[in-house]
Amino acid sequence: MEKIKWVMNEMPKGEGTEQELMSVDEVAKARDFHRSFPQYSETPLAELKGMSEYLGLTDFFVKDESYRFGLNAFKVLGGSYAMGRYIAEQLGRDIADVDYSYLTSDKLKDEFGTTTFYTATDGNHGRGVAWAANKLGQHSVVHMPKGSSQIRLENIRKENADATIEEVNYDECVRIANAEAEADKNGVMVQDTAWEGYEKIPTWIMQGYGTMAMEAAEQLKAAGVDRPTHIFVQAGVGSLAGAVQGFFANLYPDNCPTTVIVEASEAACLYKSAAGEDGKIRFVDGDMQTIMAGLACGEPNTISWEILRKNSTAFVSCPDWVSAKGMRMLAAPVKGDPQVVSGESGAVAMGLIATLMKDEAYSDLKEAIKLDADSKVLMFSTEGDTDPDNWRAIVWNGKYPSYED
Repeated sequence: MEKIKWVMNEMPKGEGTEQELMSVDEVAKARDFHRSFPQYSETPLAELKGMSEYLGLTDFFVKDESYRFGLNAFKVLGGSYAMGRYIAEQLGRDIADVDYSYLTSDKLKDEFGTTTFYTATDGNHGRGVAWAANKLGQHSVVHMPKGSSQIRLENIRKENADATIEEVNYDECVRIANAEAEADKNGVMVQDTAWEGYEKIPTWIMQGYGTMAMEAAEQLKAAGVDRPTHIFVQAGVGSLAGAVQGFFANLYPDNCPTTVIVEASEAACLYKSAAGEDGKIRFVDGDMQTIMAGLACGEPNTISWEILRKNSTAFVSCPDWVSAKGMRMLAAPVKGDPQVVSGESGAVAMGLIATLMKDEAYSDLKEAIKLDADSKVLMFSTEGDTDPDNWRAIVWNGKYPSYED
């Protein structure tokens, strides 16, 4: 059985100012924007007291994003906010003046018209962009990598998007979408990764993700936890991870929680970059076959990377069995705990935390990050059963077992 791999952050911290992009004030702007949507409500922060006792922790909390805007995943937070910021910028307005009621008004159509938003996705980001574009009377074009789930494609098409599955990997889909956006005089790329020359929209997307982190921080305080000791957050290109890391580093500037970045082993570009210890980005290429489709990205977000290498504690590469284990544990909780329906990209931190606390083979990592009986742990279940058939195959039928047959 493939092993979990890990590396502590020994990289130079750098002098960049990227962390300022995730300041509490900037995230509050995104939160206010999302609150203007009639579909908005805080997603639950599940306190798993029984699981915490079983694992030997003080507290364990799971932010459950399967309830977000009825879309079963958190990604809509980023795409919707980026689209709002783009429209506000084109009109020369502050985002505070461009809320949901205005964006869906006849006045906007007169003042702005319509734009086509292009993107690439493994599923959740594209659905979020398509949903937001549909709600706001705009257009969207979505490209998905080969091997993408048919049901995820159909969910995107239900939002009136022009969506296709291509015969290339995720990073190539990004290039296809970007080329089409550049060729369309009324087109704009809305992608949740950044590269040189493409930073503004990815920054807005990360700030949109910050709404989830801000909610979690407030919910923790309401539950009597002033500060989590540990945060586990998964990463594909790293936009979510950088958003969460950046927000909590700003919220607790003198005592940032220990933050562990978790990736799929087939697409562990951040882990490989951290292992290089020089602060330089490494890419992963090829098909990146993993059940964690939302994490199957081989080229890191350059903005997020600077935040992660400056603040994160450790980077962990996880095989598929870790995610499958986490899905089963959250779906069949300890008696008295709430159930969390978590998809392949949402549950990997659960599988990792449980393995660290229960498997002596990984005691070195557990000790290195000081995960113990005094720990108050926060993780993010970023999607529900976005591929119901595969969710059942894993949770009901035991696919991808966490033991040797």
